[in-house]
Amino acid sequence: MSATLEADFLNVADPSFSIRSEAVRGARARNWYARTSYGLAILRYAEVNALIKDPRLRQGSYAWPAHNDVHDGAFKLWWDNILLNKEGADHVRLRKLISAAFTPKLLKGLTPKFDALANELLDSFIARGRCEFMGEFSEPYATRVICMLLGTREQDWRMIADWATQMGMALGVNYKRDQKIVDDATTALFDYARAIIRERRVRPGDDFLTQLVQASDNDGALSDAELLDIIVLAIFGGIDTTRNQLGLGIQTFIDHPDQWEKLAAQPELAGQAVEEVMRVRPTVTWVTREAVEDFAFQGLEIEKGTTVHLFSESAGSDPRVIEAPGFDITARRPLHFGFGQGGHHCLGHAVARSDMAVVLRVWPARVTALANDGQAVWLPDSGNTGPLSLPISFQRRAGAA
Repeated sequence: MSATLEADFLNVADPSFSIRSEAVRGARARNWYARTSYGLAILRYAEVNALIKDPRLRQGSYAWPAHNDVHDGAFKLWWDNILLNKEGADHVRLRKLISAAFTPKLLKGLTPKFDALANELLDSFIARGRCEFMGEFSEPYATRVICMLLGTREQDWRMIADWATQMGMALGVNYKRDQKIVDDATTALFDYARAIIRERRVRPGDDFLTQLVQASDNDGALSDAELLDIIVLAIFGGIDTTRNQLGLGIQTFIDHPDQWEKLAAQPELAGQAVEEVMRVRPTVTWVTREAVEDFAFQGLEIEKGTTVHLFSESAGSDPRVIEAPGFDITARRPLHFGFGQGGHHCLGHAVARSDMAVVLRVWPARVTALANDGQAVWLPDSGNTGPLSLPISFQRRAGAA
């Protein structure tokens, strides 16, 4: 990689690095990119929007284990083969099959269940006026949503959530240190996925998992290994990102109580509120790509093999494109990058948008005066981020159930 423009250096491998730091804001003001310990960081909206769809870049997350000096283990073996890291004909084939399983009928049938679940969990602690949001709401909610999607036992949610949390350590800068925990959780989740696939072959249902099993059994469109990889990805990806994003959303509304009251008065803004939260506090703070050829982009020579991190949060708050980029659920914004874009746009985005919008309808209707209620514990503010614990207090809204 040879740069032809002045650029700051951002030490993104440092666990204390923050995607929302003044160092990033300053680097963005001075240039559209920065150098990092992994490669390039793209900081501005226009350049992220162009490069995220550029065919000269491939999905780069496949190299994450190597970046962290991890070269073996159950997680890396799975990571090497999942849809997220495939390209070409296999990638197109698998996306088509998975998209077909996310039917409108499936989503329509799940939404009332999401609503009932959100109210059930809130009922369990609303009288207390406080909760540990991640442990008492976000984690069981995100995990039980995935259980509903797969048609599996909701009572299994606790162990599934633990495995997803432990696997998620692989996406942080301490992956090497935590590798044994990550690999043990990956092995356990694979064993669980094998069991529910066997069960669905005997007792099919009206769910996402049955759709995929039938695609595998009826015409061989999916191999057994691909089916297993997809189910583990659905469980891991669906839980980890939704859980974190809900926690980030609640903290954002705690910091902006006026927006919470707007949402309570206009519940039809719930879907737009999801998009605004994901613009300003995305759990996926950067999207990774890798150059598949040498090319020049806006005066910068990018060599084949260069890792390019597209900073979702920095792009989403770029004042060059977004006028008054502060948090405002009523504002119309350009499309954010929280679900990626282009050929690797998140396939589960409709489910994630739906289940998070339900939460942002149910909670404001029933509680007000959200506040922090003790010390939160956070993942590093880069890579995939979010709260590990988030103690909050609130008041029951007058006239609400």
